[in-house]
Amino acid sequence: MAKFIYKMQNILTIKFKMEEQAKTAYGNARLKLTEEEEKLNALHQKVIRYQERIRNIMQSTLKLLEIRQCEEAIEITKYHIKLQQISVKKAEQQLEAARVRLNAAILERKTHEKLKEKSFEEFKQEFESEQRKEIDELVSYKYNSPTEYQEET
Repeated sequence: MAKFIYKMQNILTIKFKMEEQAKTAYGNARLKLTEEEEKLNALHQKVIRYQERIRNIMQSTLKLLEIRQCEEAIEITKYHIKLQQISVKKAEQQLEAARVRLNAAILERKTHEKLKEKSFEEFKQEFESEQRKEIDELVSYKYNSPTEYQEET
């Protein structure tokens, strides 16, 4: 039996590798976004802790210096929150870009797989056609050639 050889197999292999790289890049971008969101949540928790600390200080004896330090810490932390929100947005944009590249890589791979499938179907049809042709030739040779019985008479 003839062996099927896909002429563009090397391209398909490259497309598989490109898809794997895109998946890895997407995973890294997703991880980066998660880290940035965790940092943002930690900053929000820090603000909450400072606010609770101010409430506790105000309920006990008034320590103006400590209250002022907490208020300044809250303002600084809020500034860091704004910076972190920018980082989160940037990470989201990078994740979206990685997702787009991944989708494109998947689409290209699927396209080449479809081409390979079509090529294989054509190969099967050609192979079956050749087999039918050989069988027809054998049958016609068998019935059209003189046999020993016919030669004797």
